[in-house]
Amino acid sequence: MNFKIFSKSVIVEIICLLYVLLFVYAAVSKVLDFENFQVQLGQSPLLSAFAAWVSWLVPIAELIIVLVLIIPKFRSIGLLAALSLMTMFTAYIFIILNYSSFVPCSCGGILEKMTWNVHLAFNIVFVLLAVLAIILQDKNKRLKHKGISPMLSISFSIVSGSIAVIVLFVFSEDIMHHRNPFVRRYPHHPIVLDKTIDLKFNSYYFAGSNDNRIFLGNYTKPLQVLSLDSGLQNRAINKIIFNPENIPFKMVKVAVRGQYFYLNDGHVPAIFRGHVKDWKINTELKGSPRFSLIEPIDSTTIIFRSNHGVNAAHVLGRFSSKESPKIKYNANLLQQQFDGLFDTDGIMLYDEKFGKIIYLYYYRNQYTVINNKLLLDYRGNTIDTITKAKIKVAYLEDKKQRIMSAPPLVVNAHAATYGNLFFVHSKVKGRFENDKLWEQAAIIDVYDINKKSYLLSFALYERPGKKLQSFIVTGRHLYAIVGNDLMSYKLTPRIKNEMISE
Repeated sequence: MNFKIFSKSVIVEIICLLYVLLFVYAAVSKVLDFENFQVQLGQSPLLSAFAAWVSWLVPIAELIIVLVLIIPKFRSIGLLAALSLMTMFTAYIFIILNYSSFVPCSCGGILEKMTWNVHLAFNIVFVLLAVLAIILQDKNKRLKHKGISPMLSISFSIVSGSIAVIVLFVFSEDIMHHRNPFVRRYPHHPIVLDKTIDLKFNSYYFAGSNDNRIFLGNYTKPLQVLSLDSGLQNRAINKIIFNPENIPFKMVKVAVRGQYFYLNDGHVPAIFRGHVKDWKINTELKGSPRFSLIEPIDSTTIIFRSNHGVNAAHVLGRFSSKESPKIKYNANLLQQQFDGLFDTDGIMLYDEKFGKIIYLYYYRNQYTVINNKLLLDYRGNTIDTITKAKIKVAYLEDKKQRIMSAPPLVVNAHAATYGNLFFVHSKVKGRFENDKLWEQAAIIDVYDINKKSYLLSFALYERPGKKLQSFIVTGRHLYAIVGNDLMSYKLTPRIKNEMISE
């Protein structure tokens, strides 16, 4: 009998020692590489919203449990606490593997050398060891005195630990998608580089796409459009057939929408249309106002931005060559903060699938979703915290012209849309992010405009001396112009599964 008691005590001592070694190693590893540990927690689909305090709480809890375990008088309490914490770790990994939208990187220490499945098995073994130690701790007078059975204590520890993780998961998901505290999620390989070609010049821009081809305009050769197939293999240079007849063009651009192309210049103003089958101008959309941005939405209708507002402020309008009146403005769509011109500057996009216009501000974390009748759908926010444009505007002596008196803080540099997904090139670093990543890559944030939620982010790596100029997204690819390179990326299921086809 004495031997059995001695054997049980030895087993309990060994299990406690294993927990002490495990928690000391794990806690010290986290503390020594705390910044990296906090960054990795920030990428967790369960703990992103709580990374700031969880990163401190976990190593502190591990060290406190170690102290309790090495004091014989409190060993039973320490084993229950160890069981609860290890149950939380196990539930965390189980949810990550089975219910998470993506599987993040590990959290340092021992985990870093294990796969998630191996670590799940490792945790289960330690959970069973804690259960065994609690059962064998039959000399625990405290529990016996209170009439609490070891099995009840074990059940409570396991259930409470599991519930705590589930609650964190539910609340974190809601916060991250709808009330993001500026913590980005970087899942593994949402895009994969497919091909790169040298365009030779940096004067190209994306004119649009249709079917399986993309189209690039050229600022220095406005009547030429380069088209390529989705694999960047089949290239064709299309020359627009057009006699301008002494029209005083200043800034000609080409936009491709469906089977039509539009040659336009808002300074004239002038809008011409042709068919991509022959690249011949055959129609002029007469009566358009001056504009600085334009998005065709059908063969006779465009959405435009002009300086028709009060004090030459930006305003959005709708022009249709077949309606009366041809021009309609909605002065309530763009929200002024300072001067109405620089503070409302931004990017305008049109999505054909859902008939939505998205206007994204350059200098603040806001975008506006509009229907094709020029009516407000809703106003949304990017996940950064820049709510007010950080710009300085100075007026010249005549009080009519204004200029930027200091370099502005650019929040959103470029954007693209495809169906329900909205891709934004952000220039503002989020919480728990690596400086080196921002030096090497352009960061793209992805939103679901139907669900009004943030989804994920990814790094689009640039080249030395070459920066992202613009990009577009199709159903299968992301195409980016980086310097004078055209880069094609395949979209992986991580992004494609978020797309709504109709």
